[in-house]
Amino acid sequence: MKTTPILLVTLITSLAFGHEGVELGPNGGRILEFSDNETMHGEVTVKDGQFHIAVLDKDMKPVAVNQQSLSAMTGDRAKPVKLEVSKDAKGFLIPVVKAGEWLILRYKKTADSKAITARLEYNTATCEECKNPEWLCKCQPEK
Repeated sequence: MKTTPILLVTLITSLAFGHEGVELGPNGGRILEFSDNETMHGEVTVKDGQFHIAVLDKDMKPVAVNQQSLSAMTGDRAKPVKLEVSKDAKGFLIPVVKAGEWLILRYKKTADSKAITARLEYNTATCEECKNPEWLCKCQPEK
């Protein structure tokens, strides 16, 4: 199969460059896409043992959380664990997952909207270059 060498090179390259080099928001949190056209984002920060997820528009300005909903899961595919989600004046609150686990979010702009899925690996290992946790790494990926 011709795609096997390409997949192998991609895998080896991704392992060689451990940095995540993620997009960070105005509050220093990790940006996740909450739309198909980059008009709605979620900024994930951690405080007091909770993920705080602010909803931001295309200009990275805060959006009031009214009709929007968010569901969250963690764990493996065979046995996912649903997480409790609550709202506050600035967005959504979710308990922090264990280091190395995935946080799977399903955002809906309104009750009738199509859900947008966003994923975040909560990699708390420290980046040697920028000294941030890998899930908030400021380093740019090598090209």
